[in-house]
Amino acid sequence: MKKKLEDAKGLWRELLPEVLWAYRTVPKISTREMPYSLVYGTDAVIPVEVWEPSLRYSNESEPSNDESRKQDLDEIDEQRDMTYVRMIAQKQQPERYYNKKAKVRPLKVGDYVLKAKTQASKDPREGKLGTNWDRPYKITATTNKGSFHLETMEGKLLPNIAHLKYFNF
Repeated sequence: MKKKLEDAKGLWRELLPEVLWAYRTVPKISTREMPYSLVYGTDAVIPVEVWEPSLRYSNESEPSNDESRKQDLDEIDEQRDMTYVRMIAQKQQPERYYNKKAKVRPLKVGDYVLKAKTQASKDPREGKLGTNWDRPYKITATTNKGSFHLETMEGKLLPNIAHLKYFNF
């Protein structure tokens, strides 16, 4: 679609309805459904099928078309629910892949960690090659999930710190 609009140069206004029609009537990867069918509960009939009847269009009679339309409308909620489930599953797939490879090591009291430097605490003379982590700190207490009280090597306490990385001596 993007290529078609780019090739059209100044004619994109005339081609936009065709491109939008194509977008709405092509099944999406995430849902395996056409956006048109999710909104209206039926497959789209392209204008060519109306003027030059295809086999699908010509086999439909008025009473059977009404019955199939009612059935489609009854099943649309189920179809939308299944589409939503497929969409959520597709979004969770990269997360599962990452979590499978990640080695989670929970931080606990007594561990030594490095604290992330903020943009304000970075030395401007170091430039972009400066360190991103502060010296090692010792965890003295945990507060919320992912937030800790730290202590410097000299014994000074720092409250509620997040963005930590485990430090090995």
